[in-house]
Amino acid sequence: MSDLAPHLLFLLAAAGFLAGFVDSIAGGGGLITVPAMLIAGIPPLQTLGTNKVQAVFGSASATVAYARKGHVKLREQLPMAFMAVAGGALGAALATIVPGDVLRAIMPVLLVAIALYFALKPNLNDVDKHRRMSPLVFGATLVPAIGFYDGVFGPGTGSFFMLSFVSLAGFGMLKATAHTKMLNFGSNIGALIVFVSFGATLWKIGLIMGVCQFLGAQLGSRLAMRTGARLIKPLLVIVCVAFAIKLMADPLNPLRVWLGV
Repeated sequence: MSDLAPHLLFLLAAAGFLAGFVDSIAGGGGLITVPAMLIAGIPPLQTLGTNKVQAVFGSASATVAYARKGHVKLREQLPMAFMAVAGGALGAALATIVPGDVLRAIMPVLLVAIALYFALKPNLNDVDKHRRMSPLVFGATLVPAIGFYDGVFGPGTGSFFMLSFVSLAGFGMLKATAHTKMLNFGSNIGALIVFVSFGATLWKIGLIMGVCQFLGAQLGSRLAMRTGARLIKPLLVIVCVAFAIKLMADPLNPLRVWLGV
């Protein structure tokens, strides 16, 4: 399966670069890479496992870029990152138990709600606001919960972290983006450990895409640091709406059945 035709490897490499660029700014890289791997003929379970291989590169790249410019202090965020690792590992381990149909049904609704929040809420900028939840409670509850979701399903994780940091931790848009990347890196690592143990990773493909995603994330994070909320906010809204549309377009999405679409 790892011996794909050269044109398919090129397609996956390009998808990795684009995903790294978009994900480093607004999340949603899985919206690009997962369909690309499925189109290339990679089975679903190996697609999820291989996606975590390359996603680790992108989230690590963006984390380092933001940390170098002082937008996130890695040592201070380590406890939250470890909680994200635990959540991601548990989610991946229990992926076969959690009803995937329910997640696919509610995801479009949640993503549209997130898009509306960022699109309509005034004064969303790079200035920190009032914090509604202490770092201890935030790290002990929301971080592992979102990490768990990342392990079970994955796409949209960055958007959920962004919403939590902005609405509950009081972070400005750029600071929230920077902190989201490290937690996303943690949940990716946790899920990857489990997928590797099940042999559900294609290393050649994952590493090729990973290198390209690393480069894309470098470019995206640097652009985000130059423009801040003026770029992050609209791109986040676009990514959420696009992913919601993609999920609703899936004929197997149970929400379509429930709505009679």
